[in-house]
Amino acid sequence: MPEGDTIYRAARALQRALGGKVVTGFETGLAKLARVNDDASLVGRVVERVESRGKWCLIFFSGDLVLVTHMLMSGSWHLYRTGERWQMGRARMRVVIRTADWEAVAFNVPIAEFHTAKSLERSAQVPKLGPDILAEGFSVEGGVARLAEYGAAHPEAEVGVVLLNQRVLAGLGNVYKSEVAFAAGVNPFRTMRTVTAREMEAMVEVAHRYMKANVVDGKGEGIVTYSGNRRTTRAMDREERLWVYRREGQECRRCGATVVMRKQGVQVRSSYWCPECQPWVGAA
Repeated sequence: MPEGDTIYRAARALQRALGGKVVTGFETGLAKLARVNDDASLVGRVVERVESRGKWCLIFFSGDLVLVTHMLMSGSWHLYRTGERWQMGRARMRVVIRTADWEAVAFNVPIAEFHTAKSLERSAQVPKLGPDILAEGFSVEGGVARLAEYGAAHPEAEVGVVLLNQRVLAGLGNVYKSEVAFAAGVNPFRTMRTVTAREMEAMVEVAHRYMKANVVDGKGEGIVTYSGNRRTTRAMDREERLWVYRREGQECRRCGATVVMRKQGVQVRSSYWCPECQPWVGAA
């Protein structure tokens, strides 16, 4: 499922393929985008840059136009050389951006909107993001400060729910939520009032380290769109790449206890943890 690292890699690949190039063709199956294109055609515009912000991908075109997309659970951006056959059917296509050499195709993208710089600032979602863990200027200290600030304002919020809150830390998804809590030794169902400053620092540091490790750039100037299965352990075997996520009923890789899972939060997301490595700590 797309998390911040997936979107980061997609934006990097799109930037390498499209950055600085003139748009030669545009297609969309979404009426809102088609209306904007009818009024102010994308053809002839230059792709100025592509960047990720948490789980959002932003494509900036000349003439003050920004395409903002969010993948949710099933969306994806694909890159094809001109004339290359698509790996998904046209019925799943939502956006196509063509240049002389490339076709960037968004499949199954549930959220796609055009913005100007001003309307993007007024957007209810993108500008409200917390510190982006994969942003160049991200610091562990800044992430800890934001986590502590939110915890002080919402002391009864559960750790697993807070880690998924994009307005606290942008980029973490359900896989990283469980993996980060495990590595920091924090039970995901603990409330923020029980979490120490040291534990907050551990969670932010681990989140940054894990996500950076999963967007390691390829060598040379080639376009890298995917670097393999997401990994938080150091194991190379794909069956041993994660600590607890989707390992309910299996032995903990550290202590041998049984990994458990329970649904959490209003979104009813699955949280995985080891009861021995991540003991419960109630409010004082």
